[in-house]
Amino acid sequence: MRVLVTALAGHGHLFPLVTTAWALRSAGHDVLFATAGDMTAVQGTGLHSYDVAPGLDMRSLVGDNAGDAFRSSTRGQGFDPDPAKLREHPAFRLFNGLAEGMVDGLVGLARDWRPDVVVYEAMNLIGLIAADAVGAGTVSHSIGVAHNRAMMAMFGSMQVEIFQRYGMTAIPDPDVHLDVAPPSMKPEPDGWLMRYVPYNGGGQLPGWLTGRPERPRITVTLGTVAPMLTGVGPVQRVAAAAEKIDAEFVIAIGATADTSSLTDLPDNVRLAGYVPLGPLLASSTAVIHHGGAGTTLTALDAGVPQIVVPQGADGPVNAAAVADAGCGLNVTDDQLDAQLIERLLTEDSLRVAAERIRAEMHAMPSPIEVADRLGKNFGGQKS
Repeated sequence: MRVLVTALAGHGHLFPLVTTAWALRSAGHDVLFATAGDMTAVQGTGLHSYDVAPGLDMRSLVGDNAGDAFRSSTRGQGFDPDPAKLREHPAFRLFNGLAEGMVDGLVGLARDWRPDVVVYEAMNLIGLIAADAVGAGTVSHSIGVAHNRAMMAMFGSMQVEIFQRYGMTAIPDPDVHLDVAPPSMKPEPDGWLMRYVPYNGGGQLPGWLTGRPERPRITVTLGTVAPMLTGVGPVQRVAAAAEKIDAEFVIAIGATADTSSLTDLPDNVRLAGYVPLGPLLASSTAVIHHGGAGTTLTALDAGVPQIVVPQGADGPVNAAAVADAGCGLNVTDDQLDAQLIERLLTEDSLRVAAERIRAEMHAMPSPIEVADRLGKNFGGQKS
């Protein structure tokens, strides 16, 4: 069958769908990945891709308030759920702008390519419009602990006018919802469970990563968006505390970050630049991060204790979920010090909980199993 996979622009939105897309492709289905923005990221996956909004600039959607939009959190700052007021919330304004910018191109692609099924990232509700235009089946794909149906309903309340433009008087439920969050970390597991198998981009592994570290390794990362919008303050605090701790620190932040302030680092701190997070965390004892959905799930998959310093977006929700599960600490920037970081290495309860969550995730149905089930559910036709 033909499967159109679509995600909003941004690594954190498209990366969680890559393993699922490849599972479908490996099962013999014809897969096309549609998104916008930096297309090099999806092109690097080896999947066929299509840019539905050439020239789309995420920053232009929020103007000079990009940092505020990222820091804004539906739970961290509070908001009025009235749709008219939601439209003015910086974070929601960004996502609504992405939907407006992508919908015409996505629907046009669906009409040309004629998919049997549309698999859409749960925040990319316009996938439902594309599917409706051609009578395709619909699969919603969660990308984190925070992305449940209730949150998607909030997004949908802002996008009613977009749906109406295409003759849809209501926003339908998907035929299938795939939930990658560990069941114990959500009040109510939602839809078909599927194991999260990390994809964090390709890349050549450095020599120091292929062997075992001589002492505990603590990874420090802020993802791809936070360093660009909110700076590297938490990393500076970790670096300042590192010389007091008997561990190796690996700072893994890519080209989007201004690292000019990270100078005169202690001998036990390595400024590594971009490193694929999956293999890096597999070699780590613990991780300190910003609370991004993909980073959080990759850390849970690795079974390592976490310190989460939420920088915005869904970070506060993910940080709270990690703390509630007992596998990490939810802290603010100014709480980062040597004593706190030492807890990652000394508190057995954090490691026991992290290993429990990892075992729970690894027992969930794999993307390969889910791809087979999707094929049977939607008729099993292969192009």
